[in-house]
Amino acid sequence: MFSSGRSIAGRGMLRARKAAGAAPPTGLVLFSIFSVQLGAAIAKGLFDSLGPGGTVFLRIGFAALVLLALWRPRLRGYARRDYLVATLFGLVLAGMNLSIYLSFDRIPLGIAVTLEFIGPLGVAVAGSRRALDFIWVALAATGILLLAPLGILGDTNLDPVGVAFALLAGLFWAAYILLSARVGRVFPGMAGLVIALLIGTLALLPVGVVSGGAALLDPNLLLAGLAVALLSSAIPYSLELQALRKLPARVFGVLMSLEPAVAALIGFVVLGERLGLRALLAVALVTLAAAGASRFGGRNLAG
Repeated sequence: MFSSGRSIAGRGMLRARKAAGAAPPTGLVLFSIFSVQLGAAIAKGLFDSLGPGGTVFLRIGFAALVLLALWRPRLRGYARRDYLVATLFGLVLAGMNLSIYLSFDRIPLGIAVTLEFIGPLGVAVAGSRRALDFIWVALAATGILLLAPLGILGDTNLDPVGVAFALLAGLFWAAYILLSARVGRVFPGMAGLVIALLIGTLALLPVGVVSGGAALLDPNLLLAGLAVALLSSAIPYSLELQALRKLPARVFGVLMSLEPAVAALIGFVVLGERLGLRALLAVALVTLAAAGASRFGGRNLAG
């Protein structure tokens, strides 16, 4: 019976991979974006029971297990320095996700994701000497100033700690992008990501236990955590991997720049988070800056 169940699950995964391979790459990226933000909205709904730390622990842990079962990567036999890179990658990944969840706990989803986008945007224009890239920086900076809870251009009523965590997540995202390129060179397929997720799970274990406590053993909450892991990590990572095999990096980056706008939409529809005109303008400016930097710059904004 158990063997038969594994066989059925294996055939289901194989069919899912084939379906992803046959779908248009732009559709895969767009579905991935909506999946990530829907997972974020569900995760935010778990904070009352698990806290941000417990929720992110379940997300990363379940994502590691799901991707391990789905892709079955080889985890042994690499050089020690490669494992050190994967370990650093895992710690950055854990810090990025914990920071953004702590931000979600304090400010609206769309605003947090908008602020977080300074990381990939900074990577996209880093070292540029072209005047065009300074336009994207100016647009993004204007958007950030519109959201800054510092009395600049008026009060935004945003929690400054939530803003700080979102900006910290952006810095981690920039490091994630830079490290992912190296991890991708030394580990085949999804091996590097799975190793990093396992390291991230271990790093988040103390935070998860302190934050979630006995609630981590609740079957309903575990099921919800699995859903968050699938929507926020396993599904988008797999879809983006398929899309990048067919899609130019710059096109991929332009599509990914829609994340702040999608986050604002999901936050409104699922969580009832209403953004004022000023916040919506900030989201639009950062989205435009990210799209422009990705389309005309040298790096994409994948995360």
